[in-house]
Amino acid sequence: MAGLGALIFVALHVVVMGACVAHILLREHRQPESRAAWLILVAAVPYAGVVAYMLFGRTSVGRRRVERLTDAFRALPRPEGPVRSAVQDEYAPLFAVGHSISGYEPVGGNRAKLLDGSEAVIDAMVADIDAATDHVHLMFYIWLDDVSGRRVAEALMRAAGRGVACRALVDDLGSRHFLRSPLWAAMGEAGVQTRRALPVGNPLFRALLGRIDLRNHRKIFIVDNRVTYCGSQNCADAAFLPKAKYAPWVDSVVRFEGPVAAQAQHLFASDWVGNGGDDFTAALGPVAAVSEPGVRAQVIGSGPTFRTTAMPELFAALIYAARDELCVTTPYYVPSAAIHSALCAAANRGVATTLILPARNDSFAVGAASRSYYRDLIVAGVRLYEFEPGLLHAKTLTLDGRVSLIGSTNMDRRSFDLNYENNVLVDDAGLTEAIRTRQGDYLVQSRPVTLDTVDGWSTGRRIWNNALAIVSPVL
Repeated sequence: MAGLGALIFVALHVVVMGACVAHILLREHRQPESRAAWLILVAAVPYAGVVAYMLFGRTSVGRRRVERLTDAFRALPRPEGPVRSAVQDEYAPLFAVGHSISGYEPVGGNRAKLLDGSEAVIDAMVADIDAATDHVHLMFYIWLDDVSGRRVAEALMRAAGRGVACRALVDDLGSRHFLRSPLWAAMGEAGVQTRRALPVGNPLFRALLGRIDLRNHRKIFIVDNRVTYCGSQNCADAAFLPKAKYAPWVDSVVRFEGPVAAQAQHLFASDWVGNGGDDFTAALGPVAAVSEPGVRAQVIGSGPTFRTTAMPELFAALIYAARDELCVTTPYYVPSAAIHSALCAAANRGVATTLILPARNDSFAVGAASRSYYRDLIVAGVRLYEFEPGLLHAKTLTLDGRVSLIGSTNMDRRSFDLNYENNVLVDDAGLTEAIRTRQGDYLVQSRPVTLDTVDGWSTGRRIWNNALAIVSPVL
């Protein structure tokens, strides 16, 4: 009898492990290093590894959600601004990559301003909400019930009180504390339409339908289909109380006016309708140019229901396009092999390449994995710096004093594979100069990382960094 029980156990073990391994090997759109990391985990801790893979190894939000989100994005009328920019210069391929991801054309006729710090962003948002006459639409990954969060919420309630259509969408996991706050309830009672993006519900049941931690990481703000913001800042104070020991959180946000707002509006609408909100197609009309020729800009939305490898392709294209100078800031550097190689190649071919990362990372695993790449970068000639006074949360890229990218996407696998993100690609010397100057401000507050720095790390620290880099696809 004992022998039969052992035989049954072995058979079940083979079936469970075999099914998991087959799923890892057969799943589409999986990078080889990701497959290898999951296979190592499942082999090292068989049953815990299988459970971890079921919870976190898939990249689907669930079949029904995929259908709703995809149908909403495709069915809503596409924005067509009155000033469509026919990009025919050396940067045309970059905008072509952006268009292939989310289908938006680069449009001119925009004004753009890089805002001065977190408080200035909130001041500007509140002013725009108070000036709204038709609608205000907001999407945040994290919204906190702090000074900044309350100011924006109160402005929305004032706007709703005077008849402005206000819609607020927040990620169910990122804003979980705010969703349970009296302020969220008060917004609904005041007439603000509120929705949760990717609601988790029962975690065990949700895990059977799709991965729980695929999140909507976007930060979208639109007023009257005319003004939009894009950047890294959540609706929260720079002190960011949930992780105050890393504060201040340092962000970069650009305020745009003009046709590009219609693209942000369409992206928000697809999130809103895809998460059960009402259809406000009437607000998706064209937007007049506000400046001639103005800033040329293009919204780029990405996520699990968009083309796989979309953002890595864009980052690689931007890096390879650099001829003279490239500067990147990101809080989380756990890149794909292609992006890491592209950065090293840029420095090796003589481009003045600078990468600025935070000295202290709020994710110990990501911070350690990031440092495993330092030696390669430095040897290639990348000027590497760690920002010291707080957590550098800005996601910016500038190249050759002409092109810039700003938005919510980090240079890590979570942003590439798991999160819904929004960015704006810009071809404008003035705005790029402003962002590059801001990057320079970060630089003077940072310490250089040299080969001597890396060589000074203990053997244990290097093992730790490299081990976490190996399993980074799992992270």
